[in-house]
Amino acid sequence: MPVINILPPHVADMIAAGEVVERPASVVKELMENAFDAGAKNVTVELRGGGATYIRVVDDGCGMAPEDAGVAFLRHATSKLKDERGLEAIGTMGFRGEALAAISAVSHVELRTRRRGDGEGTFVSLAGGEIQEMGPAGCPEGTSMTVRDLFYNTPARLKFLKSDRSEAAACVQTALRCALGRPEVSVRLLRDGREEFFSPGDGRQDSCVYTLLGREQAASLLSCQSWDEGLKLSGFVSSPAAGKGSRAGQYFFCNGRTIRSSLLQAAVEQAYKNSLLTGRYPACVLYLEIPLGSVDVNVHPAKTEVKFSDERRIFDLVYQAARFALETENRTAQVELSPSTRKLAAPKADFYRSMSAEEFRAAGYTAGAAAKAAAPAPRKSPAEPKPALKSPESFYQTRLELPKAPVSTFSEPKPPSSTAPKKAAVEKPVQNVESPALPDHKIVGEALKTYIIVERGEDLILIDKHAAHERLIFDRLKSREQPAMSQSLLTPALLKLTPEEGALLEANGELLGELGFEIEPFGRQDYAVRAVPADIGPADAAAAVEEILEKLRRGAAPDPASARDEILHTVACKAAIKAGWDTQGPELEKLVEAVLSGRVKYCPHGRPVAVTLTKKELDKQFKRIV
Repeated sequence: MPVINILPPHVADMIAAGEVVERPASVVKELMENAFDAGAKNVTVELRGGGATYIRVVDDGCGMAPEDAGVAFLRHATSKLKDERGLEAIGTMGFRGEALAAISAVSHVELRTRRRGDGEGTFVSLAGGEIQEMGPAGCPEGTSMTVRDLFYNTPARLKFLKSDRSEAAACVQTALRCALGRPEVSVRLLRDGREEFFSPGDGRQDSCVYTLLGREQAASLLSCQSWDEGLKLSGFVSSPAAGKGSRAGQYFFCNGRTIRSSLLQAAVEQAYKNSLLTGRYPACVLYLEIPLGSVDVNVHPAKTEVKFSDERRIFDLVYQAARFALETENRTAQVELSPSTRKLAAPKADFYRSMSAEEFRAAGYTAGAAAKAAAPAPRKSPAEPKPALKSPESFYQTRLELPKAPVSTFSEPKPPSSTAPKKAAVEKPVQNVESPALPDHKIVGEALKTYIIVERGEDLILIDKHAAHERLIFDRLKSREQPAMSQSLLTPALLKLTPEEGALLEANGELLGELGFEIEPFGRQDYAVRAVPADIGPADAAAAVEEILEKLRRGAAPDPASARDEILHTVACKAAIKAGWDTQGPELEKLVEAVLSGRVKYCPHGRPVAVTLTKKELDKQFKRIV
C-alpha cells in the first residue's frame, strides 16, 4: 500500500491559500494592491463583521475584459508578468497570480468588472474556487470585488480568527498602510457602514499623513529628504519629544509598497540614539524610491519583506535623512500648564529680576563684553564655536579645574592610535547645517535652583540646567577623538563587587581605560578605583562605576558602541550641574545660548531640556483672556 499520496487539486489550493490569506486583513491588502495596479484613482473598502463576513473593494481602474475575468481566478494567472526576466525588475504590487486564486478557494466571491470604453461589464460568482455563474452585467467602469464567508470551508483556520473587533482593527490598519503608500490615490474605508478614514488622493505626502494619522501625530513629525545617485528618500520622522511606546507608528514604503524592514528600522533608531528616552521609539512615515532592479520583493508570500542589493547605501540614506531632520529641528517642547507651573509663573515682588543678556554682561558676570559686542556674525556650522565665547572644553575645564592626567587601563598603556575607539560611518555628525542667529532674549532668573527662566518675545522658556549641561558635556566627550583625560585620586575608592560585576568590569576594562578610568583588583572581591575621568569629582567615583556596571548588567549596552555611550551618559550626568546648586551668571548664560541656538534640545536620555509657556497660555490662567 503506497504511503505517499497525491493530494486532490482543491486540497492543494486550500493549502496554498493558507500561505497568502492568513486573515481578513490579508484579503484587504491583496484586493487594494490589485486596485492600485489597475491604475485606480479612487478606492473604497467596505467591511462587515470584522471582515470575515463581508469585504468589498471597489475601484475605478482599467477593469477587465470578459475573457480575462474568467481566467483571473486560476493559480499563477497574472497580467503583470510574462517571463522570468520580469522578476528582475518588479514594478507592480502583485505579480505571482496567487491572490485571487487563494481568496476564492476559501470563500464566496463575486466579481463585477467593466473595461474602460466597453458598453457592458462582466459578472462572475465563485465558491471554493469554482465558477458558479458568469455572464454580462451592467456596472460602472472599474472593478468591484466582494468576498463573503471567509474560511467557510476550512474550519481549522476559521476557529483561529480573533474577535470581530480585533480582525476589523487589523483590516483598518492594513488598509491605512496601503493608503499611506499611495498619496495619489483617494482611499475611503467603511466599517459596518461608518467611515473610518478618507485620504484626499492629491498626491501630497503631508496631506495624506495628516488625514490618515491625525492632526496630533502629524504636528509632531519633521520633514526629511535625502538622495544619492538614483536613490531617493522622503517623508517624515517624529520629534524625539513625541516618542512612542512601541514601533507601531513606523511606516516604511519602497516604490509605493508597504514593507517591513529591520534595516530601515535600525537606521531610523540609530539616528535617534542619545536623543530618545529609553523604552521609547520614533515614529516615521518614509517613502523610499530606488531602481526596480535594486530590490527583490519575491522573498515572502505576503510580499511585505524585501531584500536590497546595497544595504549599506540604503542604511546611510535613511540614517542621514533622519539625522538631518533632528539636527535642524529648532523648537522647544510645548507643554500644558500644571498647577505647580502656574504657581511658579505667578509674579512675585522679589522673585523676578528682569535682566537682559547685555545687562548680565554689563553687571560684570562675564569678561570681555567689548570683545563680544564686536564679535562677527553668528557661526555657520555647529562645529564652529562662536568667536566671542570660550569653547565648551575650556569653559568646563576652567570651572571644574580639570587636571591633565594620563589615561590608565587594566593592562599596559597603548598608543592613542590603538586605543582610540573606532567610530562607525553612521556616527559622523551631519555637516553643513546652518545654525540660526541667537534670538533676542532676556534672562529673568533661576527658579528653585533648577530651572533657568528666559523671556523670548512673548514666550517664557524654562530650561532644566542639569539636563542642558549634561547634554553639552556628553556631546563634548563623544566627539573627542583623543583618549579622555583622567585624574588620579589621592585616596582610591574601594568597591566590593559580586563575581558577575567583577566579570563585567574585566570584560569592559579596556573601554573603561580609554574613557579615563583606572581600576585594579584589590583583594578577592574588592577593586580599587585609582583614577576617573577628569569630569567626575572624586566623591562620585565609586557611585559612577557602580552605575555603569548596573547598566551593563541589565543589558542596556549590547555592543561596544552602546557600552561606550552608556559610560559617557554616566560621566556626563555625574559631571553636570545639579539641581539645587547655586549657579553663576556666566554658566547660566552659556546654557541659555546653547539651548536657544538649537545646539542642545534633549538630554542624552531623550528628555527635553526646555519647555515653553506662551503669553496666551499665561493670560488664560490669569483670566486676562477667555
